[in-house]
Amino acid sequence: QVQLVESGGGLVQAGESLRLSCAASGSFVTINTWGWYRQAPGKERELVASVSRSSMFYADSVKGRFTISRDDAKNTGSLQMNSLKPEDTAVYYCNVEATTRWPYRERDYWGQGTQVTVSS
Repeated sequence: QVQLVESGGGLVQAGESLRLSCAASGSFVTINTWGWYRQAPGKERELVASVSRSSMFYADSVKGRFTISRDDAKNTGSLQMNSLKPEDTAVYYCNVEATTRWPYRERDYWGQGTQVTVSS
C-alpha cells in the first residue's frame, strides 16, 4: 500500500503561482510515474502532467505554465503552477504508479485531492 499526502492548494488571483506537493509513504519498492490530475465542477477528471523516469507529459492547456518534478530520494512529487488562470480552478489529485513489494505488482494510488481556486 502507498499513502499519498498532498499539500499546497489554496486561493490565488489570476497570474499568481502555487506549488503543489505530494509525499508518498508505505510499502513499495519504487514509484515509477508521478502524475497530477484535476477535476473541475461538472467536468471529468483530466491528466494535467506526469513524469516517469524517461519522459514527461503536459496537457496543452498548461504547457509553458506548469512544471512537474520528482524527488526520488524523498519520495515526493511536485507541480509548480505559474501564471494561473481562472480556468485552472479545480481539485487537484496526486497519482502514482508504484511497484509494490513482493509479488512486485504495479499499482495506481491516489491522493485525497487539494482545492485550487483562481479568482479573476
